[in-house]
Amino acid sequence: MEYIRLGRTGLKVSRLCLGTMNFGWSAGEAASHEMLSGALDHGLNFVDTSNSYGGQFGAGLTEQIIGGWFAKGGPRDKVVLATKVYSRMGEWPNEGGLSARNIVAACEASLRRLGTEWIDLYQMHHVDRDVPWEEIWQAMELLVAQGKVRYVGSSNFAGWHLAAAQAAADRRHFLGLVSEQCMYNLLTRHVELEVLPAAAGLGLGVLPWSPLHRGLLSGAVRKERDGVPGREPEGRSRALAQHRPAIEAYEDLCADLGLEPSAVALAWLLARPEVTAPIIGPRTAAQLYESLPALDLTLGRDVLDRLDEIFPPIGKGGPAPEAWAW
Repeated sequence: MEYIRLGRTGLKVSRLCLGTMNFGWSAGEAASHEMLSGALDHGLNFVDTSNSYGGQFGAGLTEQIIGGWFAKGGPRDKVVLATKVYSRMGEWPNEGGLSARNIVAACEASLRRLGTEWIDLYQMHHVDRDVPWEEIWQAMELLVAQGKVRYVGSSNFAGWHLAAAQAAADRRHFLGLVSEQCMYNLLTRHVELEVLPAAAGLGLGVLPWSPLHRGLLSGAVRKERDGVPGREPEGRSRALAQHRPAIEAYEDLCADLGLEPSAVALAWLLARPEVTAPIIGPRTAAQLYESLPALDLTLGRDVLDRLDEIFPPIGKGGPAPEAWAW
């Protein structure tokens, strides 16, 4: 397993991150624990979750499942554990968002559910436009000083949000953000315009979520032809209808290369210089293991160029403003 520093920090994480969004939703406790153990056995030390995952409003079920794995002997000291704050966890007005009150209270609740004394990467799940950065950083500084949080990250931020957040942290002489988690895959490349350049300039690791575009890049045409059920068959059919020509061309390319589509999609992300670790979201241990070959796959320049033809970047490609200007 190759390990890489998370952004400008000294923290080393695996090149793939185990996402746990399916834990408690489409994967029960036993299957979830099997995936956690299997990931660690194969060197994946990076686990991402959220206080809102699990499918039960306010329950933090996914965090509870991970906490149960630690309680049964899962080695906490070997895991780089990331979770998130922002989503509403109750009906009262202060049970969501990024107020100092909710950040601190949500962290305490996550720690209890996870059965741990610290969170390695505490991520803001979304930007909160109603809360000043000074208040957010005040709360994060408190948690870091108390030893309950090691690093702070963001998720679903625009490029200018990253810049504004980091500028506020710099004024307080605080480390600030170390990573940004964003939707990024061959089909969804908007972050190449502003988010990736901002992250690179600020020294943030990039953690792409939905690297297979909710399964569309994992052989959707073949699965449809073979009658393989998906997690959301109607949703997959609609998405496939929208992108069918590109997906068919993509799967033909993968077949010519003798490679699984999911491996090619992940390898493409791993080849992007800004990307630290794509977040895979398996529903079973078998799906987890299907992702691992991407770690040893290097795509040639001709393949990368062909992928750009099938899934064109926005505008002229690359960062703004060159993507649309001279």
